[in-house]
Amino acid sequence: MKILKKLEDYVVCIPDFPEPGILFRDVTSIIQDPEGLKLSIHELMKRLEGVEFDVVVGTESRGFLFGMPLAYNKHKGFVPVRKKGKLPRKTVSQEYTLEYGTAIIEMHKDSIFPGQRVVLIDDLLATGGTAAATIKLVEKLGGKVVKALFLMELAGLEGRKNLAGYDVDSIIVYPDK
Repeated sequence: MKILKKLEDYVVCIPDFPEPGILFRDVTSIIQDPEGLKLSIHELMKRLEGVEFDVVVGTESRGFLFGMPLAYNKHKGFVPVRKKGKLPRKTVSQEYTLEYGTAIIEMHKDSIFPGQRVVLIDDLLATGGTAAATIKLVEKLGGKVVKALFLMELAGLEGRKNLAGYDVDSIIVYPDK
């Protein structure tokens, strides 16, 4: 008899990475295992049941890994959000704050149409900075984020505060940082 694992059982935790005192939760250990990959996509798909949307937006780079299968399975388009300078056509940009400094993300100017309902997907909700910047990009183009979906969440970093007013959902929620 096969014992069924939970998604969190596939997560490998690495202490003191990338610096002392940090417990890094590695998403690649989920996707390198065929059952972990299947379970992660299955769980994310379940969270989209009953959600009316037109397009999936994924942030570089792990949002691509999880967003593409969701878009494919739901027969929706996929829009990548990338770091500044990586997209070839006219873009719209959004600067946001990191722990030590700022960063800029972009999406193609013609990737979201006014009124489109958007599902935002990424692997991790930490401080919420990247997700909040992505939502601003979508809204600049006239789209409406109907759900922000994450594989893992570090609740101790209070990223949901940056996403107040939006439907936020995470498969695995760790109470700490």
